[in-house]
Amino acid sequence: MFLGTYEPKLDDKGRLILPSKFRDQLASGLVLTRGQDRCLYAFPALEFEKMYEELRRAPLASKDARDYIRIMLSGASDQIPDRQGRLSIPPQLRQYAGLERDLAVIGAGARIEIWQAQAWQDYVETQEDIFSSTAQEVVPGLF
Repeated sequence: MFLGTYEPKLDDKGRLILPSKFRDQLASGLVLTRGQDRCLYAFPALEFEKMYEELRRAPLASKDARDYIRIMLSGASDQIPDRQGRLSIPPQLRQYAGLERDLAVIGAGARIEIWQAQAWQDYVETQEDIFSSTAQEVVPGLF
């Protein structure tokens, strides 16, 4: 499980040094792809395979399903981090997420998310008030 928030830098070659707490879980391979909210998702390879099996169950007759699958898979890049725990982020994914030098890498359970640092700060500021005032049950059985 991926937890926490880290603030690494993107190097001049478009590489990210993964937080040390995440490296073991991603050492055997990962899939990097477009995420929602203009961030990137990085899934351990096995987790991405599970998700892909679920995507395959979506009906081809559904335009929403086709659109989602196209966006998710067309931006995907499978990788193995190097010995220093570096991950190369392809230019089209850096552009999609607006990634520059300062990043926020967050643990989101079964995946990590990679954000442009200011976009993450803005997101958290907006969502903290919503999170604090949520009066209904968002996750069934949690509260």
